[in-house]
Amino acid sequence: MSAAVDARQAGQRVEEVLERLAATGDREVCAAAEELVRVLMDFYGAGLARVVERVGDERVGDERVGDAPLARLLDDELVASLLALHQLNPEDVHTRIARALDAAADPPELVGFDEDTGVLRLRPRTAGSGCGCPSTGAAAQQGIEDALACFAPEVTRVELEPAAAPQPALLQISTRPPAPAQVP
Repeated sequence: MSAAVDARQAGQRVEEVLERLAATGDREVCAAAEELVRVLMDFYGAGLARVVERVGDERVGDERVGDAPLARLLDDELVASLLALHQLNPEDVHTRIARALDAAADPPELVGFDEDTGVLRLRPRTAGSGCGCPSTGAAAQQGIEDALACFAPEVTRVELEPAAAPQPALLQISTRPPAPAQVP
C-alpha cells in the first residue's frame, strides 16, 4: 500500500472482503478470516504501541528531550488514524479535534463536543463560502468529517449550526450642531 492510503477506505475495504466471505455461507472460512483480522490488528497494535513508547520517550541520559518526533507522527493523518484505532494516541480528544479542524481549508468554530454521544457541534466562521453553493458546504463538511475520522474517531456525528449573521454597522444618530447665528 502506498503512503496515500485512506484509513476510512481501507477499513471499508476490509469490511467488504469480510462480507463477501460471509456471503459464501462457509462459517469456518468467515470465522477464520475474522480471527486473522483480529490477530493482525493485535500484532500491528502492539508494534505501534512500542513505536509510540520509544519515540515519545526520547532521552539523553536521565533527561527527557521532548516529543518532536512523536508530534511529527501525530500530524500525519494515516499515522494518527492508526494510533486512534489502537487507542494509542497520547493526545486527548479535544486536542485531536482541534488538530482535525485546523486541517480544514476554512476552519469552523467549535461550539461544543458531547463526549457521551460523540456529537460535535460546529459553526462556520463566515456566513457564506464565496459562491453560496450548497455543494461547497457539503464538500467542506465531508472534508472535516474525513479529518475527524482520522484524528478523532470518537466523533460520531457532526452538526453544523448556522453561521452567525454579521452585525450591521452601528449607525450613530445625533442632533445637528446648532447653526451659527446669522448676522443681518
